[in-house]
Amino acid sequence: MQPETFSLRPARMADVPVLEALIARSGVGLSTGFYSDQQAAAVTRHVFGVDTQLVADQTYFIIEDGAKALACGGWSKRRTLFGGDRAKSGPDPLLDPLQEAARIRAFFVDPGMERRGLGSQLMRHCTREAALNGFGTLELVATLPGEPLYLAFGFAVIERFELDLPGGIQVPVTRMRKNIGPAETTAA
Repeated sequence: MQPETFSLRPARMADVPVLEALIARSGVGLSTGFYSDQQAAAVTRHVFGVDTQLVADQTYFIIEDGAKALACGGWSKRRTLFGGDRAKSGPDPLLDPLQEAARIRAFFVDPGMERRGLGSQLMRHCTREAALNGFGTLELVATLPGEPLYLAFGFAVIERFELDLPGGIQVPVTRMRKNIGPAETTAA
């Protein structure tokens, strides 16, 4: 299969159950070698998941091969930096694109489909969309399995920290940032 045969479209609320299943498979399946089984299970259970505000904003996308979901991810014009609905509390105000960074959010690839260009396709699309919406900077929190993709796209490490999760489990993550410009709106 070639990535160019896959279709990318905005996620819809009806996709949420399929996306949640994909995220759970990816969160556990692609963490091997980066996180312990306990860390992968905890971050998947307590942090990962669909942020339905992104779906409502039409800034969360799904890549499919026919009707099969292969990858998902998005960008956000809202303050929340990471985490699905269950990790959020309170309002999620809009960012000021002239002074704040858009968020790259919740990239997940189905195990067995990694390293086939799906994450790159999502990154190019999200970067272009954020630039078209007036943002000049992107920011994200990467898990260790996702960090190589973001480094390859020119993100710089701002800080490394650990998420403190139930059961005394700590999961290392990395806050990253990248400046984007007008050229990003035409990049394929």
